[in-house]
Amino acid sequence: MATTGTASLTINEMREFASFAPAEQRYIRRSLDIGLGRQDAFKLWARDAEENAAIRSQYVAYQDLKALRDMIPNETGFENIEAFIGKLTRVAAFDLAQERIDCFSSFRFLYERLLGADVRPWLPSAFCAAAALPQIRPSRRKMLLQSLSEAAATAPGWSDRAPSFYPEFIEKEAA
Repeated sequence: MATTGTASLTINEMREFASFAPAEQRYIRRSLDIGLGRQDAFKLWARDAEENAAIRSQYVAYQDLKALRDMIPNETGFENIEAFIGKLTRVAAFDLAQERIDCFSSFRFLYERLLGADVRPWLPSAFCAAAALPQIRPSRRKMLLQSLSEAAATAPGWSDRAPSFYPEFIEKEAA
């Protein structure tokens, strides 16, 4: 029975990923390769010099991910909140400024995989903080902030179940 439940949760994660725009899907897969050290993102994802530079910047921005994984604060305490939220907001702002993540759902999907299930309670505040920064264009800021539902912003609790679906690069076959 547990296998059936896990399979249906994985299928739900796959459906959620499929609901994202193609640019969001591509950015999430690339970000997971960079953030989790799965692949050489330059070889796999860079189509031109501009993308090569963007990947290089993303590697630099993601240098704090390991530290963030180790410093997720307790939900009820106030210790280390400044350091954690500050670093998380900076990394999130980088991703949002790339204009490839268009909503809270795709942001949450990416960050649950980059940082683990324990980060879920912190994602709405980090998303709002990053989306509200002046580095984000005003029209984009509005779109991003409006994508955060009241239910997500005010959730009374969060699942501690680890994500099971980690999308990867899929090579197109020649016709």
